Amino acid sequence: MSPRRNAGTLTGVIALSVALVALVGLTFVPTQYVIQRPGPIYDTLGTALSADGEKVPLIEVDGARTYPTAGTLDLTTLLVVGNPERTPTWFELAMAWFDPSRAVVPLDTFFPEGVTSEQRNERNADLMVDSQHEATAAALIELGYDVGAEVKVVEPIEDTPADGILEADDTILAIDGVDVDSATVLRDAIQAAGGAEVTLTVARDGEERDIAITPEETTDAAGEVTWLVGISLTTEYDFPVDVQLQLDNVGGPSAGMMFALGIIDTMTPGKLNGGENVAGTGTIDAAGTVGPIGGIRQKLFGARDGGATIFLAPESNCDEVVGHVPSGLQVFRTGTLEESLHILETIADGDDTSELPVCTAS
Repeated sequence: MSPRRNAGTLTGVIALSVALVALVGLTFVPTQYVIQRPGPIYDTLGTALSADGEKVPLIEVDGARTYPTAGTLDLTTLLVVGNPERTPTWFELAMAWFDPSRAVVPLDTFFPEGVTSEQRNERNADLMVDSQHEATAAALIELGYDVGAEVKVVEPIEDTPADGILEADDTILAIDGVDVDSATVLRDAIQAAGGAEVTLTVARDGEERDIAITPEETTDAAGEVTWLVGISLTTEYDFPVDVQLQLDNVGGPSAGMMFALGIIDTMTPGKLNGGENVAGTGTIDAAGTVGPIGGIRQKLFGARDGGATIFLAPESNCDEVVGHVPSGLQVFRTGTLEESLHILETIADGDDTSELPVCTAS
């Protein structure tokens, strides 16, 4: 072998060795990213494990007649790999880039600065509880029940118009004379006022009083102007039917729509889904509005891998759905509980689904 070839071989070996050392080194360098991947799916018509490890119905109804169900109405979940204490390695990130069922996202998307993993889990648990209440309210209202909603102030936010004017546990009865039976009604009325003073009728310590307050202008992440009075709210319901949703170790609000559909199917005769395996995602409020969620691409893959053939996606997530639907899964878009019910009824009746709404490129 010639000296020139020996030198070239040696250079190549050295370069390869340096590259391998660098790759190994990167494995231990901290990153500022986490990985989203599909999480478990749960059939709202089936069972789940309780905190004691026993199988219990995911939906249990007391005080009203229930009916047999078939097929599935799966809620989908998202797993986040990594946290501020331990982020994925660069090698793990590189592998995730080439997996269509996973996504690499900045760490602060899920863990804002100063928020620990424990605090995030507590917040997600609270959101899940709120989601279950809203889903139960939406389902019962759809079924014709009066749920006795009361919108209450959790606390006024410091240095906002509500600070020093509204108090924790104030019940908001009306805004400018219009009854308030949901947080959505209150927020919409504040936006419609366009910054003008509004009058809130509140119940405090057993007395009603009118309180004038002027919202302040703010700009959201999309650059749109919104008006806020500066309160966090909760809605308390007086449900005429006892609905227990039993699902531990899952957080966030994105299961709301599927909970509502599961409750309705459980409390009505027939097969709401026609016996098909249906999955979906989306937040919901008592008015039946379906809202956006995070990680929908991963949830699509999780649904398909879990055996679903039909998926209900929030219309506000459609831009993320187009071009990312795994084979074997048919996706329909929805913006309300009524639209979701119409989709399922069309499928159950065996009617033509070609006219049902789907996600298209904007």
